[in-house]
Amino acid sequence: QVQLVESGGGPVQAGDSLRLSCAVSGLTFSNYHMAWFRQAPGKEREFVAASKRPGSSEYYTDSVKGRFTISRDNAKKMVYLQMNSLKPEDTAVYYCASSAAALSAIRQSEMYPYWGQGTQVTVSS
Repeated sequence: QVQLVESGGGPVQAGDSLRLSCAVSGLTFSNYHMAWFRQAPGKEREFVAASKRPGSSEYYTDSVKGRFTISRDNAKKMVYLQMNSLKPEDTAVYYCASSAAALSAIRQSEMYPYWGQGTQVTVSS
């Protein structure tokens, strides 16, 4: 049984930092791309960042480039999202996801079969 469990969210002030963590079990971690998506109230789920299997490249949506960093620990089956200089528009539920699909689909949520339950990040101004 595949499980992804996020942690690390919470309320913060603009300019603060948070590190999200995602613990993965039930799959061969190094064979999967790992990604973070987010969904704000009333909006569609959007791609935030991804780490290519087994971890040699990272991809980001433009709005978080230079502020967020995705990393993975294949030995521990963990993926992280370091979020710096947080802005109110970063407020959302953040989801960890895993996919073994082609690299060309790494930003497409529909290509990720496995998802965590989400962790809320709230950034106040």
